[in-house]
Amino acid sequence: MARRERLLYLLMLPAGIVFAAFFLVPLGQLFLIGGGGKEGWAAYGAIVTNRNYFNSLVSTTLLSTGVTVATLAISGVSGVFLTRNRFRGHAALVAMLTLPLAFPGVVIGFMVIMLGGRQGVIGDIAHWLTGERLVFAYSMAGLFVGYIYFSIPRTILTVMAAAEKLDPKVEEAARSLGAGPLRVVKDVIVPGLKPALLSAGAICFATSMGAFGTAFTLATRINVLPVTIYGVFTDQANIAAAAALSFVLGVLTWAVLAIARTAAGSTVAAAG
Repeated sequence: MARRERLLYLLMLPAGIVFAAFFLVPLGQLFLIGGGGKEGWAAYGAIVTNRNYFNSLVSTTLLSTGVTVATLAISGVSGVFLTRNRFRGHAALVAMLTLPLAFPGVVIGFMVIMLGGRQGVIGDIAHWLTGERLVFAYSMAGLFVGYIYFSIPRTILTVMAAAEKLDPKVEEAARSLGAGPLRVVKDVIVPGLKPALLSAGAICFATSMGAFGTAFTLATRINVLPVTIYGVFTDQANIAAAAALSFVLGVLTWAVLAIARTAAGSTVAAAG
């Protein structure tokens, strides 16, 4: 047994080295830089005491929460439907839903501009119908649309993988006992998908918290933490404050992922 354990540790050594080199060491260095500025370790409290930083954190958290809820609702319904129904064009539809995985955040930002920008399609339609142009791309609404766009592919793949493992006999038993469609969804389907929804939701939340490319492309009236960190680093050249904010953002998103992983357990189906 001892020999087997030594072999296991030896096999895990390369992964441990990579983890330390590309995660622990940079994160530790980031933490030290954050406390090494003129404000000292108080820089970590500035995210609460500084009104701009705190507003950025709150708006980013609320936006990420809204994106997560909307994405789970859309992906949950769509994922179950696509898993249980086969029709002409099914493969093409799934491919289209997962296509945004190939796009970087900047491209998605431009797509939102083409949709709801000053020369966007929705603006043209609104101007034709009402005489006024509807522009939302450069606000939180535009960022919300963009984040949902790149969050759905990751979530729907996880939901579809989990939906394939649901036992239809359990639903049939519930219906035979008099349960209506909504009751079946509430008491059978949602609990069966709960681990996958928690896992996918946590990833969606963490991705939205740290996403930069889309926000930077649309950042006219947008105050989210990644853009704030970029401004502190480039415009103010305050490396320590930027490092402290980055560390807090990283710890917050890691905590959400850890809590969701614990709540979901080890039964989450892998996406793809």
